[in-house]
Amino acid sequence: MDRAERRQVTVMFSDLVGSTALSARMDPEDPREVVSAYQKCVAATVQRFGGFVAKCMGDGVLVYFGYPQAHEDDAERAVRAGLELIEAVGGLKSSAPLQTRIGIATGLVVVGDLIGSGAAQEQAVVGETPNIAARLQGVAEPNTVVIAESTRKLLGNLFDLQDLSAQDLKGIGSPVRAWAVLRPASIESRFEALHASGLTELVGREEELELLLRRWLKVKAGEGQVVLLSGDAGIGKSRLTAALLERLAAEPHTRLRYFCSPQHSDSALHPIISHMERAAGFVHDDTPQAKLDKLNAVLAGR
Repeated sequence: MDRAERRQVTVMFSDLVGSTALSARMDPEDPREVVSAYQKCVAATVQRFGGFVAKCMGDGVLVYFGYPQAHEDDAERAVRAGLELIEAVGGLKSSAPLQTRIGIATGLVVVGDLIGSGAAQEQAVVGETPNIAARLQGVAEPNTVVIAESTRKLLGNLFDLQDLSAQDLKGIGSPVRAWAVLRPASIESRFEALHASGLTELVGREEELELLLRRWLKVKAGEGQVVLLSGDAGIGKSRLTAALLERLAAEPHTRLRYFCSPQHSDSALHPIISHMERAAGFVHDDTPQAKLDKLNAVLAGR
């Protein structure tokens, strides 16, 4: 038997909207096929973002982000998976359009004990977080992702959100502040979006910062320079870069910034595409023709 452990996990609960009404209008065999297609769609979508399907309960699916494998951005992965899932479910073939509701919450849980047997066996998660996710799914509008404050705190400014205020959720002791996720935000820097409240003081990086500033002096003298700053995740590479930009703020320079994303590893040109979208001033409700006009204007130098 696996040993249970305490983990911080982001839990997603997804439910197919109106499945009972669909069943009443369909041949008895059809609802089974619809639910099966829905479950496969959920599994395929969340797995692309590192999610783990813990349990399928008819037209509901329970998913963990952060177990069994943890990532530094599990909350973000869950929200992006939820937004993509809404589009994927809407594209499923059915006699009527399919919609889903999604609730997401983050918190400490005890996870790992195997319960049940055979196909019903699952890794149990004990704690309030799965209950909150399930209750938030219940208050979500169709085709909407609703997240708890515990998840929102981990997202910085990565998404445009709508404040739904505090929600009284059945079985939860105190009101839970909830947010509806509207769309990914248009941001230049993931680092700055995740540190929207400000940066901590840079400590113990004087030597590295001085090296970068010396390279900058050579650039100003006409000697082109390339600096590769590499290291493990979380050691402060982006913070050091931010400190350099702060030191150069008063000096004339042109800055181009491109950011890779773990959620777009299948798109080699994602940083360039994102840069062009920001430069052209795309907004979420632009039509394809409006986007094309904006791109033409940027490339023409107007």
